[in-house]
Amino acid sequence: MMVAIYERAPNSPASQITPLSFVGEWEDETTLARFADCASVITLENEFIAPKILQRLESLGKRVYPTSKTIALVQDKLVQKQTLRANRLTVADFAAIRSAKEAEDFGRTYGYPFLLKSRTGGYDGYGNRTVASPDEIPAAMSALGFPARELMAEAFVRFEMELATIVARSLSGEVKTYPIVETIQENHICKIVKAPASIDDSTKRAARELAEAAIEAIDGVGVFGVEMFLAKDGTALINELAPRPHNSGHYTIEACVTSQFENHIRAILNYPLGDVSMIAPAAVMVNALGKRNCPVSLDSLPNALRFPRAKAHIYGKADSRLGRKMGHITVVGDSVEACLSEATLAESALML
Repeated sequence: MMVAIYERAPNSPASQITPLSFVGEWEDETTLARFADCASVITLENEFIAPKILQRLESLGKRVYPTSKTIALVQDKLVQKQTLRANRLTVADFAAIRSAKEAEDFGRTYGYPFLLKSRTGGYDGYGNRTVASPDEIPAAMSALGFPARELMAEAFVRFEMELATIVARSLSGEVKTYPIVETIQENHICKIVKAPASIDDSTKRAARELAEAAIEAIDGVGVFGVEMFLAKDGTALINELAPRPHNSGHYTIEACVTSQFENHIRAILNYPLGDVSMIAPAAVMVNALGKRNCPVSLDSLPNALRFPRAKAHIYGKADSRLGRKMGHITVVGDSVEACLSEATLAESALML
C-alpha cells in the first residue's frame, strides 16, 4: 500500500513519508486529477477543504471519507450546531449574527459573556472572541473579519470540566468509541489530555452516547473528535466536532490496543474496527507547544527522553511559533497523577 498526499505548500510534514507528494491549490484541477489517479480511497487531515473540492474528487469516481456531505454539515459551525439540534442533541444556545444589533440582542437574551465565532476556518481558539459587554461587540466582530466572514454567537457554558472522545465509524456502520477523556486548555489550545476522565460511569455513558449520536447524525465515516462540556448540573453538551483524527486522541498511540490512526484507516477501508480499550489504567498526553519563533531544533529532545516512560512525537514542522503545536509527549502508567507529573516534566524539557 502506497500513500499519496496533496498539500498547498511544499515540504509539508506528510511529504517526508512518501514520494507521491502533490503540491497545488485545491482548485488546481490538473494537479488534483493527477493526485486522484494515484488514490483508491481519499481521506482528510483537516476539515477546511471546501465540500465542492471533495465533490470534484467524488465525481472522478473516487471514494472520499468523510464524504463531501459530511464535511458540509461540519465545516460551517452554524450548520453543525443546527444539525445537532435538529437531531435533539444537547448544545449551547446559538444564533447567526448578521449585524452588531443581532449580537447585542443575543447578549440581552442569553447574557454576558458569550462567544462570537467565525462560522468557518476557526481552530485552537483562532476565530473565537469572548464578549463581556455590548461595548466589546464592534471590536470583536472586526477582529473576526466581519462582514467578509460570517459569524455566529454561542451562549457561554459554565462547565465543570471539558471532555472529549474519539468515535470511529466504518462504512458499514460499525462504531467503536474510545474512553472519555478530560482536556485542559491553555490559551484556547488543548494542552493536556487525561485518560480516562475522572467522572462517574453514568456520566461516561451519557457522554459516549451523545458523541455516538452526533457522528450518526452526520453519517460520519472515519474517526471523529467530539469535544464536550460537562456542565455544572451534570449535563454533557457538544462543543464541536472534528471530522478527522484529533489532538485529544493522540494518547491512543501508546495507551490503547488500537490507535485512532489505525482505526481511521480501518474505518475508511471498511475493515473491522480494532479494540479501543486502554492497555493500562491511565495515560496523559501533554502537547508540546512552540515556545519561540524560530526554525525547529531537536537539540533539547534528549532532555525530554531522560524521563523513562515519556514517548515523544515531533511533527516535522520546519518552523516553530509561539503556541503552535509542534509535537506531544505521552506517558502511560498506573495513575493519572503520576503520568501527568512525568509528562509535564518531559514536555517542559523540550525547547521547540
